[in-house]
Amino acid sequence: MPIREQVSFVGPKGKLAGHLHLPDADAAAAVAGVLVAGTWTSVKEQMSDRYAQELAARGYAALSFDFTGYGESEGAPRDYESPALKAGDLRAAADFLADHPAVADGALGVLGVCAGAMYASAYAAQDDRVRSLALIAPWLHDRRICEENYGGPGGIEAKKAAAAEARRRYEETGEVTYVPVVSGSDPDAAMPFDIDFYLNPDRGGLPQWPNRYAVMAWTEWLDHDAIAVAPRVTAPTLLVHSEDAAIPDGARRFHAGLAGPSEFLWTQGTQFDFYDQAPQVRLAAGTAAEHFARTL
Repeated sequence: MPIREQVSFVGPKGKLAGHLHLPDADAAAAVAGVLVAGTWTSVKEQMSDRYAQELAARGYAALSFDFTGYGESEGAPRDYESPALKAGDLRAAADFLADHPAVADGALGVLGVCAGAMYASAYAAQDDRVRSLALIAPWLHDRRICEENYGGPGGIEAKKAAAAEARRRYEETGEVTYVPVVSGSDPDAAMPFDIDFYLNPDRGGLPQWPNRYAVMAWTEWLDHDAIAVAPRVTAPTLLVHSEDAAIPDGARRFHAGLAGPSEFLWTQGTQFDFYDQAPQVRLAAGTAAEHFARTL
C-alpha cells in the first residue's frame, strides 16, 4: 500500500519541503526514484503530489516538493519564478533522493508537468545522474513562442520593462510587486483568463497557493530558451501531449532537437486536464511508469 512521508532537504537558498511517496512502508528492496516537478507557480499539492502518488502505486519512490520560495519551502522573494533556480532545486532534490535508503543506487528519473518540463529538461541537461525523463503536457518555449503568446515583441518588452521597475523597487525597498497568476479581470495577470483549475477550490485553488506572480521574474522567464536545451538532453525522453493542450509546436520542436532516444505519445485533453483529471493523469502517469521501467 503506497504511503507518503513528510520530508525536507537543503536547497540552494534554504530548506525545501517535500512529500516522499513510497510504494510500500515495509518493502525490503530499494526501488527506482523519480523527481516530480509541477508547473510554474505551483505548490506540491496541486499536481506534483497527484503524479507522485500514481508513480508510487506503480512501484516507484516519487518525490514531490515545493520549489524555493513556494508553499512550505524557505526562500525569498516568495513566489518568484526562476527556471535556473528551479533546476538547482531539482539537483538538491536528486541529492536527497539518491541518498534515501528506499531508492536503488543509480536509478533516477524526472517527470515534469507543463512548465515543469522546462525545469526538468534544463536539470537533466546538467546532471548525468538523470537516467530517464518524462514530460507531461510540456510547456517548452523559446523567443518565438513567447512572442506568439505574450503579445509579440512589444508585449515582451512591456513585460520586461515592468520587471525592471519591479526589480528596482525590490532592491531599493525590499517590497515585491505582485500580479495575480490567474485572473480574467486583470490584464496584467500572468495568465489573464479565468481558469477553473486554479480558481476552483476542489481542483487547484488551494489555500497553499496564493495566486501571485512576482513581476520582476518576467525577464528570466521570457529569456529562458527550452528549445535550445534539447540537444544537450541525452537521457531517454518521453513526451505526452495533446493538440488541444498548450503550445504543441514547442513540444514538437523540442522533441526534434533531442540528442538521446525519445518517444512521443499524442493523446486527448486540454492542458489543465493533465493536471488533475483522472483519464489524462492515469494515462500519462502509466505511460511514464512504463517508460521508466524500460530506461531506469
